[in-house]
Amino acid sequence: MLLQPGLRDAFIALDGPLGAGKTTFVRHLLRALGVQGRIKSPTFAVMEPHEGQGAAAGLAIAHFDFYRFDDPREWLDAGFRDVFAAPGLKLAEWPAKAGALLPLADLALHLEPGPTEALPDARRVRADAGTPRGAALLQAWDEPTA
Repeated sequence: MLLQPGLRDAFIALDGPLGAGKTTFVRHLLRALGVQGRIKSPTFAVMEPHEGQGAAAGLAIAHFDFYRFDDPREWLDAGFRDVFAAPGLKLAEWPAKAGALLPLADLALHLEPGPTEALPDARRVRADAGTPRGAALLQAWDEPTA
């Protein structure tokens, strides 16, 4: 699934409370896409750029964290409209902080802490497709791999 053509230009929004695992999910996805080195949370920088390696070579990846936004217009002021218009995978934490200025997410992932006694670090994840690309990505995730 990771090398699905639709993933190359997808916008994935990650929503959930503090500590739900949004950044951890992104780190694992970036590792699966061949990103090497330290993967920092973009909480203070707002955006961290990455590039896929190996089978995902050349894939531009932008990881956003809008947690510190006080006004959705900050998204415009930062010039992120241009980043979203360019090819590449976009991953955004706290998308509601950018308001209606963000394009419709192909996939919206809703993460919730769901610890149980047997699995104290468990999380519940709901994935909603917002576009045909997102529906295709969800379908690819459901397909067994060889």
